[in-house]
Amino acid sequence: MTNAETGTRVIYDGHIVRLELLDGKWEVVRHADAVAILALNDAGEMLFVRQRRRAIDDSTLEAPAGLIDDGESPEEAARRELQEEVGLDGDMELLTRFYSSPGFCDEELYVLQARNLRESRLDPDEDEDLETVWMPPQQVLDGLRDGTIKGSASTVTAALFAVQLLGRGDG
Repeated sequence: MTNAETGTRVIYDGHIVRLELLDGKWEVVRHADAVAILALNDAGEMLFVRQRRRAIDDSTLEAPAGLIDDGESPEEAARRELQEEVGLDGDMELLTRFYSSPGFCDEELYVLQARNLRESRLDPDEDEDLETVWMPPQQVLDGLRDGTIKGSASTVTAALFAVQLLGRGDG
């Protein structure tokens, strides 16, 4: 399907992504926006989930994260994801937002901090097999640097914010 007015041709329209060809040369992935959650415990450890990622055929250590559903605000999506992935809820505060890979994808990632953590569980997604991990943010950054930890943009961003917050005493 081609839109002559915009010069856009849809190459693939799937469940999670839509691939378009713009002006006959730019391949662009259309993807829902997403959230990642920075949660710290009283010991200054950061909450992560370890999960298998098929795209890289390996496990990653990531801040709890997920897609923003239609009609959801980033704050609502973050609370839902935190409840589904680790059985916690909290008050959400937006730290930053950025495009995860703007060279080819329009996904915008919202990073929120969860405060006042409390137990609250929603049923997890059927395809998720997650391990909850608490680690000092600096240990995560060191592991990303030396390659002993595989992460994502949300892992790096959340850990950098955590180090900054803990350094200021805002954790």
